[in-house]
Amino acid sequence: MFNKIKEFMSNQAEETSQKKAKKDKHSEKEIALQIELDTLKSELEESKDKYLRLFAEFDNFKKRSVKERFELMKTAAQETITALLPVLDDFDRAKKSAESGAEFFSEGVQLVYHKLYSILEHKGLKCMESTGVDFDPEWHEAITDIPAPSEEMKGKVIDTVEKGYVLNDKIIRYAKVVVAK
Repeated sequence: MFNKIKEFMSNQAEETSQKKAKKDKHSEKEIALQIELDTLKSELEESKDKYLRLFAEFDNFKKRSVKERFELMKTAAQETITALLPVLDDFDRAKKSAESGAEFFSEGVQLVYHKLYSILEHKGLKCMESTGVDFDPEWHEAITDIPAPSEEMKGKVIDTVEKGYVLNDKIIRYAKVVVAK
């Protein structure tokens, strides 16, 4: 009987060790699977983050290229309009000369002047008003300065030698002015 008990105990110990070995193998598999799962989760989070950053970068690129295209279209005619500015200056000089009575400025020439000016104005060209305003180096180019006729005229533009022009809120030619000091 003692042998039977010994044998039973031995079988029980063997079964327990086998169960324990199975459990250890199962536990090792669970740990390996858990590690693999955690690795895959972190890779997925990393991929999501990369995707979101790439998407945001692409969206910014689209916005920037649309803005650049809009700016290009807005100022596409700048070169042509800049080339026409001396013609406007000549018209202005002829008009001033006619007003002073030195020359005849016909009605037809005046119509051409107004038509040209209105077309350019429609394209976004605006003339800067500078005579009598405070001198601003961001808008004006001082050719010379003269003594101020009165104290209140100090730092103001006395005369405009050449008009300045703005095309769609961008300066294309600075006003050349005489400033009182």
